[in-house]
Amino acid sequence: MVSRSYSNLLELASGEAPSPSFSRMSRRIPRIMTVAGIMSDIDDDGSDSVSSDPSSSSSHKDRIIIVANQLPIKVHKKTDNSKGWTFSWDYNSLYLQLKDCLGDEDTEFIYVGCLKEDIHPNDQDEVSQILLETFKCVPTFLPPDLYSRYYHGFCKQQLWPLFHYMLPLSADLGGRFNRSLWQAYVSVNKIFADRIMEVINPEDDFVWVHDYHLMVLPTFLRKRFNRVKLGFFLHSPFPSSEIYKTLPIREEILQGLLNSDLIGFHTFDYARHFLSCCSRMLGISYESKRGYIGLDYYGRTVSIKILPVGIHMGQLQSVLSLPETEAKVAELVKQFAGQGRTLLLGVDDMDIFKGISLKLLAMEQLLLQHPEKKGKVVLVQIALPARGKGKDVKEVQDEMYATVKRINETFGEPGYDPVILIDQPPKFYERVAYYVAAECCLVTAVRDGMNLIPYEYVISRQGNERLNKILGPEASTPKKSMLVVSEFIGCSPSLSGAIRVNPWNIDVVAEAMESAIEMPEPEKQLRHEKHYKYVSTHDVSYWGKSFLQDLERTCKDHVRRRCWGIGFGLSFRVVALDPNFRKLAMEHIVSAYKRTTTRAILLDYDGTLMPQNSIDKKPSSKTLDILNSLCRDKNNVVFIVSSRPRSKLDAWFSSCDKLGIAAEHGYFMRMKRDEEWETSISAVECNWKQIAEPVMQLYTETTDGSMIELKETSMGWCYEDADPDFGSCQAKELLSHLESVLANEPVTVKSDSNCVEVKPQGVSKGLVAKRLLSSMQERGMLPDFVLCIGDDRSDEDMFEVISSSTTGPSIAPNAEVFACTVGRKPSKAKYYLDDTAEIVRLMKGLASVSELMIPIL
Repeated sequence: MVSRSYSNLLELASGEAPSPSFSRMSRRIPRIMTVAGIMSDIDDDGSDSVSSDPSSSSSHKDRIIIVANQLPIKVHKKTDNSKGWTFSWDYNSLYLQLKDCLGDEDTEFIYVGCLKEDIHPNDQDEVSQILLETFKCVPTFLPPDLYSRYYHGFCKQQLWPLFHYMLPLSADLGGRFNRSLWQAYVSVNKIFADRIMEVINPEDDFVWVHDYHLMVLPTFLRKRFNRVKLGFFLHSPFPSSEIYKTLPIREEILQGLLNSDLIGFHTFDYARHFLSCCSRMLGISYESKRGYIGLDYYGRTVSIKILPVGIHMGQLQSVLSLPETEAKVAELVKQFAGQGRTLLLGVDDMDIFKGISLKLLAMEQLLLQHPEKKGKVVLVQIALPARGKGKDVKEVQDEMYATVKRINETFGEPGYDPVILIDQPPKFYERVAYYVAAECCLVTAVRDGMNLIPYEYVISRQGNERLNKILGPEASTPKKSMLVVSEFIGCSPSLSGAIRVNPWNIDVVAEAMESAIEMPEPEKQLRHEKHYKYVSTHDVSYWGKSFLQDLERTCKDHVRRRCWGIGFGLSFRVVALDPNFRKLAMEHIVSAYKRTTTRAILLDYDGTLMPQNSIDKKPSSKTLDILNSLCRDKNNVVFIVSSRPRSKLDAWFSSCDKLGIAAEHGYFMRMKRDEEWETSISAVECNWKQIAEPVMQLYTETTDGSMIELKETSMGWCYEDADPDFGSCQAKELLSHLESVLANEPVTVKSDSNCVEVKPQGVSKGLVAKRLLSSMQERGMLPDFVLCIGDDRSDEDMFEVISSSTTGPSIAPNAEVFACTVGRKPSKAKYYLDDTAEIVRLMKGLASVSELMIPIL
């Protein structure tokens, strides 16, 4: 059982005070248990604990907790004189449609979110009870001022414009970062987490969080339960890194999203921008395996899902069959087709990114360029209410009204207005009737997430038998529909038969409108058939099932991973490791060090003893003192194993007379300073350099920040200081190029951390470890203590040799073997240390033990 006291300990550890609203609300709302029909109030001491006992869920249903800014509930005050509220489902809500499409007898949906009306605190107990018992909804009550700062402030004035590529370049434009609004956003996300805590069974339930309003919520949930099964879907665009990095709290939001198990986006572009931000700002790269994209985030795999949302086919088809819809279609047919006029349709929210004015200007341009269309083409623009508020909405309205007035005055005539503006939201069946009657639908937003208007239009144009009779004889022939869509909306990539346009180019949009009208009927039919096939099969049910299947796949290895949380506040994250992969404890290795008498110590240099980002790569006097102390202990054989050239290593470690050095990945070796350098393999010709160097030089000239590192027997192309995305791209190309031109040469080409390197075949750091152990065996020194530390792929060869030698003759039986990597990452090593600072502290500790033991010996 995970109790409230446990949650408070987490909050205390993170340096956060408990939310004052949590204690107040948690005393009110009844708790949903996983056993059907059992509910308890959480006034009891242990009653607000969250069950993780498998026995409590032996007969439970699968549960999905849908979390969004707003519940799929309509709220109305009672019309009679009695006090109170009435509630009903909002059937237009995507989240309710998910339940309708996915819900079955074995699946239960719980909703967590805000109501669209402000409920007085005195009524909140009763409302919570009604919503929970009747609708399985958990309302999140927020004070009006907090909600305004969170939603209308941070969400709509800062996040929403930025995610739609609008920068706050001046104070007049609004959207400048406001710390108090950000704090309100964080507070609300934490309140949402508290509400989820009241109903979640963390061992079994799946939590699906929706949209940009709740992007740091995953951090709070992951903090409470390290293994929570958590998905997040972003319904808005995700901007390019150049735009996103202007956000002052950019890392906090990225880290919040990465505390999910699965992150969903509508298009590859949005996912690509997110992955680029993770790479550039957090240094996290992604991999694609068997068709799945994933990021390794402290041992956890965070999967990326790319799939646009769909529409509810059943709901739309039922609306098409309504008598009201049929009557409205008949009215529209008479109004437009009956008078020989072609109906073009636009349906948009009245906000600055929907491009309504640009669409109107394109209509004006169409009438200017094609005077014969006058009286024959009508654009009906349905302007739905804006979701935000502010002067930008007012400006859009004023411009829209002025443009409509000008067009109608210029091109209108008695009985004909080229543009009909509907600024009062029509009922859904009326909107569907316009879809049915329209020859072409125009969606010309300058930036939009997933706009479902084109999908609704395509399904509506498919119609049914009763609508065919209303539409006339032509309707019984193969269906047809035409779409003109902006390149900048989320559904554009999936509608390959649409005429895609740049909405900023008025002439092109006007030409597209004319093309949509005049296109031959067979082509219209083919385009419609292609769209209908896609939209009807990729509906909301397909989207939801696909997302939840991927979430289940991503979370299936939760139980076999060791997890613990690190970091404070919004920097919290969970480290998940294989049970056999653990941190190297100082007391453990020191104890083994003291007990043993023949020790082999192999140390990588760059990234192990020296931080990768250090400008001065020369070892410090402190490092040299530590190495000398270890070398003075006659029981130790200490080796530096590096990819650097021997001349540099010789100069750097000249004061360490008993230190063994392996240079250029082990091609050159020597046991002590005064000994001659040996080669690990027979001498090789380096004629291949004449082929490789010009190729590397070409990539160096075209990749700013890259350089060539020449060594005696190898050479590398380093791009540590280049743009991370471009450098990585160029490295892949260079790797392929070098493998091609050097195919017949006795070399291997490998890509490592920020470097593509060419070296002789057979040379590896593993060969150094093997030769060192063999050398010690020949001298009768079977090591009973082996320590090997490295940080990159080249060091994995050493780990493999060390680990496999435990059963061989080169290491003493029952020897203490420590293969240790730097950082928590997949590795052949069984231990890890976090960074170079911890490694230096470890080596200093071992050196101190040797200093104490030397006088005794």
